[in-house]
Amino acid sequence: MKRFKKAGIILASIIALIAASVYIIFQLPQFGGSLPGNRLERFQQSPQFIHGRFENTPPQQTDLSLFNNLKLYSQGQIREPQFAVPVVQLEANTLKNPPGQGLRTIWLGHATVLVEINGLRIMTDPVLSEVASPVPIGPHRLHPSPIALEALSGIDAVVISHDHYDHLDMKTIQHLASQGTHFYVGLGVGAHLERWQVAQQQIHEMDWWEPVQLKGVTIICTPARHYSGRKSMDNSTLWASWLLQGGGYSLYFSGDTGYGEHFKQIRERFGAVDVSLMKVGAYGDTWLDIHMNPESAVQAQVDLGGKILLPVHWATFNLSYHAWDEPILRTLAAAKSKGITIITPQVGEPFEMGKPFENKVWYKP
Repeated sequence: MKRFKKAGIILASIIALIAASVYIIFQLPQFGGSLPGNRLERFQQSPQFIHGRFENTPPQQTDLSLFNNLKLYSQGQIREPQFAVPVVQLEANTLKNPPGQGLRTIWLGHATVLVEINGLRIMTDPVLSEVASPVPIGPHRLHPSPIALEALSGIDAVVISHDHYDHLDMKTIQHLASQGTHFYVGLGVGAHLERWQVAQQQIHEMDWWEPVQLKGVTIICTPARHYSGRKSMDNSTLWASWLLQGGGYSLYFSGDTGYGEHFKQIRERFGAVDVSLMKVGAYGDTWLDIHMNPESAVQAQVDLGGKILLPVHWATFNLSYHAWDEPILRTLAAAKSKGITIITPQVGEPFEMGKPFENKVWYKP
């Protein structure tokens, strides 16, 4: 009996130690700020805030169960490139003087794109760290960043689609914040930035359909179908897509989203777009309500009336159970069937609206 009692004490001690360790880890700044705090009143004014959390309309229908997804993850796909992904390295002086006129994009990997509209520089979901995780263990980059974080400067603004680690990176945010960059985020995401010592005047929390002006460019927070949470999938912050309009140009950034009526609604309100930065990777058959597959992404481009599709959210992090190059191959096939113009820049390769661009088949060895 004494032996069992002693074993019980040891087991209880181990459980208590594990619980205390988890609690301490979750207090690390990488996990973001506390919610909702003083934001509750603003949350309650949002049509997306239902029964104490943000919700998709119609409600989300997705199987995120760990067992089912681990089973699918072990089916033998080649989820990482078997060759060095070509990267166009960007020198710091390359970015010193953005084009004074026109629209230029530079894909930096995953959902991170540098957008330049008439000299204004806006980055989407900037993640330049090596790991998309709050701790060193996690999905590592499959290719180098085309520019070192310490060399990145001159960014006027950032738009954030949601607070997951492959879209909201503390280290990158802190670097940009120290240079005076402004951050445009969905409701609640500002709490994470505050935890990271970003100045209040640099944080702009927005609900869907809200516009703001910045140096001649309109930044519009637009709908998406996804979910959120830094510590758990609790939908405690609002996910979004973004529309940028200025200088006679328009650019759409999908963020993470499932397919839905919001693409047609965006076109009805704001007209067709010139360039779409559209998520095409990290999907699965049980996730399609919140993660589009390539065919859905191409249909979304049709709904938006987009002129040019730039596929993003693939080739940088191993986040799903499809082959690493499947997203681009399926996107190209779907775009061809729909008559959609698509560009496939290498990581770090600039594209300028209205100028010739040659698609290279860099995703094959």
